Amino acid sequence: MSRFLELCEEVVERVPAGIEAQANIRVTRKALTRFANSFIHQNVAEDSAVVTLDLADGGRTARAATTLTDDASIERLVAAALAAVALNPVDEYWTGFAPPGEVPAVDHYDPATAAADPGDRAAVVADFIGAGGGLSAAGFCDTTEEILAVANHLGFRFEGAATSAVLDGIHQTPTSAGKAHRASRSLAALDGASVGAEAAGIARAAAGGVDVDPGSYEVVLRPNCVATIGAFVGLYAFGGKAASEGRTQVVVGEAQFDPKVSMRDDVADSAALGLPVDWEGNPKLPVDLIVDGVSRGFVHDRRTAAQMKLSSTGHGWEFSTWFGPAPTNLFIGGGDRSEEEMTASIERGLLVTEFNYCRILDPTTLYVTGLTRNGTFLIEEGKVTRPVSNLRFTESFFETLREGNVLAMGNDPRLADSEYGPRMVHAPTMHLAAWNFTGGARG
Repeated sequence: MSRFLELCEEVVERVPAGIEAQANIRVTRKALTRFANSFIHQNVAEDSAVVTLDLADGGRTARAATTLTDDASIERLVAAALAAVALNPVDEYWTGFAPPGEVPAVDHYDPATAAADPGDRAAVVADFIGAGGGLSAAGFCDTTEEILAVANHLGFRFEGAATSAVLDGIHQTPTSAGKAHRASRSLAALDGASVGAEAAGIARAAAGGVDVDPGSYEVVLRPNCVATIGAFVGLYAFGGKAASEGRTQVVVGEAQFDPKVSMRDDVADSAALGLPVDWEGNPKLPVDLIVDGVSRGFVHDRRTAAQMKLSSTGHGWEFSTWFGPAPTNLFIGGGDRSEEEMTASIERGLLVTEFNYCRILDPTTLYVTGLTRNGTFLIEEGKVTRPVSNLRFTESFFETLREGNVLAMGNDPRLADSEYGPRMVHAPTMHLAAWNFTGGARG
């Protein structure tokens, strides 16, 4: 047993008998190497540890936290939680802490990544910069180790660790930029040279973009764009809070999407990152959201599950209080088509590398507005012919996945960079019959 789990048990034992209690310790060790103008200009590291105590007494709940672990600080933590729980109103949806049970077996930890130093990250960055052939490079490489221990009065015990590494960078010409991104549990899996070559190729191809008129275009969306669509759909359409409040169009059991579309959340997948329990200490269960176009289910934390008379799927997260539960290991099913094959079938359309500054307009219909950036190209007679200036789009992410609009899914799924971060969505390229661009470089 680790010292972290021992401390969790000690905290729970200090709570008076008859009061429900759960303690967790979350340790995060994050290090970042940042570069600009093709030079590393910053190495930073942060170690944080937080002890959290949740109590429940007669339906009243409370939480207290501390970053100190000496005896007096733990006593103050327990006293603060007890004082708060005595004052709070009864929570009608309180369902109790997680009982002892099976936690998904995962191995998302790489010791070398946990021990990575600035020199290790600098080597990856050097390969990225070198692949640019003289272009100006900027971006970051980071490594993260996360450790979690949980114990409660029912006998639930968990301790685990996970690592991740991200390389995210651009190469720039005087008039354009190209971005590439990779994420993995292992720093050694990030090939800085190939990622840099990808970014440099996009940057050179995007130089001297021309304006095109707004309108509806057939599009090929690269994985970063598709990951953003998935993140919005997962949170706003398939989150338990939206379901419990009647703010989603999803009807479980109905064929609401194209049969080529499948989405699931599964922390146990070998390509996933992170820990197998959520912020509430519940095991993260695999959840099918969409299977061959048919809506199948929602992700829940304890609160939304209680509201819908269901069980938690283990999808509470840091901001559940505001946004509700969310998919945290989202997989969008791929297909058998390459980007080149998708492009070859288009008479006139657009190839889009990345979305930027996406903002929700209507969380029920999932209308979102945003911009393109870092590589948008005109497709004519099956070939990419010219770069185009950035465009604004206004589109329903729900409706864009409807039957008939999804023409193909790519054979290139990977962890991609979405509007909600670089570690949570595994997505392929996608070919759509129509995408609504509402503004261009002139407004």
